[in-house]
Amino acid sequence: MFSKVVFISSLLATSVAAFNGQSAASFVTKPQTQSALRIAGGQTVPDLKSPKDLYDGAVAAGAAKASAPWDKIFKLGIVSGCHIGFGSYLAISIGGACPQLAAANPGLQKIILGAFGLPFGLIMTLVTGAELFTGNTALVTAAVQEGKASKKDLAKSWISSYLGNFVGSLLLAFLAFKSGTLGDLPGAVNIATAKCSVPFDVAFVRGILCNWLVCMAVYMASGCSTMIGKMTAVWFPISAFVALGLDHSVANMFIIPLAIMRGADITVRQMFMKNLIPVTLGNIVGGAVCVMLPYGTTFGKWFQKKE
Repeated sequence: MFSKVVFISSLLATSVAAFNGQSAASFVTKPQTQSALRIAGGQTVPDLKSPKDLYDGAVAAGAAKASAPWDKIFKLGIVSGCHIGFGSYLAISIGGACPQLAAANPGLQKIILGAFGLPFGLIMTLVTGAELFTGNTALVTAAVQEGKASKKDLAKSWISSYLGNFVGSLLLAFLAFKSGTLGDLPGAVNIATAKCSVPFDVAFVRGILCNWLVCMAVYMASGCSTMIGKMTAVWFPISAFVALGLDHSVANMFIIPLAIMRGADITVRQMFMKNLIPVTLGNIVGGAVCVMLPYGTTFGKWFQKKE
């Protein structure tokens, strides 16, 4: 009986090892390493940092962003504006192109709108090191509060990344318009018109809630050392904010100008006063207060007297 058990165990080990491209001997004899760890540069690096290390890493990332020259931040801001624009472009093309589904099953249409688009735009930004204003509201703020950057650096980071994001978003909006790929679909016009039709305070609150989720995605992804970890950390919060109908200033920098080019009854003044200004202010509160404040007062030294 014992010999049969040994034979069956060996057969299973051989089959699994073959499926994974390993030799049976290595599968049986080599001890398993901890799945939460990997080796990089001769050092053991956790796939997911501890909460304290996650906060410290976010502060370090914010300090590095704050120390960059303004022209570098601006150029990388343009890149990120294009990335987020691509995400919005896909969302409009897929989830925004389902009018019958939106009428019959609005919940499912919102899920589709959120799942296909913005998550991949943020992934491109995080992996390539581009500069996104909304993420900087959290990371650079933390660096300033921990004494790793100055308020002047904060202003430089926020202003340069915001302007870069705006230029990149406008560029991609123009290219999307000229591409003709959206056809006669009213998605962009309908979405932008709705975004510019709410009161200032409503847009402000939507901006808070949106960047709460966006900065949680950025914050969690910064603690993941694997690509799949970063993708998972980003996908759920970002798809959620889109499905919930919240407002992201950089995404709106693409959507609203695109809608204006496609004939939406929206003026440039309305774009700023009815949407971008209140949403941007809300985004700042969402990133700096809702996300970083709790962790900064728990794991950091926010508001503590400096000796």
